[in-house]
Amino acid sequence: MSSVSPSISVANYEPSKQEFYADVTSGLAGDEKSLPCKYFYDERGSQLFDQICELDEYYLTRTELGVMDRHAPEMAAQIGPGVMLVEYGSGSSVKTRILLDHLQDPVAYVPVDISLDHLQHTARKLSVAYPHVEMLPVCADFTAEFELPVSRRRPTHSAVYFPGSTIGNFEPQDATRLLRRIAPLCGTGGGLLIGIDLQKDDSIVEAAYNDQRGVTAEFNRNLLHRINGELDADFAVDQFRHEAVYNQRLGRVEISLVSETDQSVEIGENVFSFSDGESILTEYSHKFTISQFAQVASRAGLSLRRYWTDPDDLFAVLYLAVST
Repeated sequence: MSSVSPSISVANYEPSKQEFYADVTSGLAGDEKSLPCKYFYDERGSQLFDQICELDEYYLTRTELGVMDRHAPEMAAQIGPGVMLVEYGSGSSVKTRILLDHLQDPVAYVPVDISLDHLQHTARKLSVAYPHVEMLPVCADFTAEFELPVSRRRPTHSAVYFPGSTIGNFEPQDATRLLRRIAPLCGTGGGLLIGIDLQKDDSIVEAAYNDQRGVTAEFNRNLLHRINGELDADFAVDQFRHEAVYNQRLGRVEISLVSETDQSVEIGENVFSFSDGESILTEYSHKFTISQFAQVASRAGLSLRRYWTDPDDLFAVLYLAVST
């Protein structure tokens, strides 16, 4: 049985200050400035993202939850009994509860997240709700190699759950590379249950990333607050505005922070100059058709077995298995 004590196993991952510094300074040194979106999720960033998921404009979470509510029994049947369920980017694990409620005799749950405090909090809450499922949280950057923990009870197989359309944050070639890392975790008899945001009208998409309350803008700018706090930088955060535009041709939302004046920023020994209107790319969010994503997955050795959508075809959950 799981325990709610601090003995819950966490494989610690904290990006070093040197790694964070190197990623930030190299991203800002390019002709087109950028920052890695994985650094959004410090504790405050994770909390802000949880708030985003509850916004009226942000259709993704409630639509995916609706798909899970309606089809979780079928998804659980595809996954099968006795599984070790590995979740990428677990966050608050709300959707995971729906899946765990329908899985037959799940052996262990392995949430993988980059935010240690958020991860521990979530794992402890789930251990109370599911005392017969061993909780084995892993604090890691899931885009890199990491080791799965060993459960006390041997699972029949493993399956990966990757909700929330996070895969859309990656360029297609990077998405394929990540899926190639996931495939061996699924192994024989396992599979990947993944959420993708579907292509739709521009107005719906752009509203989702430009909410009226400004929570998404604050989430985006929090990345600059984090750089200031952890790398002793001097970003004037209020002099950068949030911008999210849907590029219909490339099928993606392009999210940036735009300088509102000519300014310079010091980060350690580096000085970076920004002209008025110059952008820092912070995130992509790709939107797919089912067939487009099936092609991306096939290049990683995964084949589409089933998929489920909402009545308006806004969002889809796909089940993929390792190709034989």
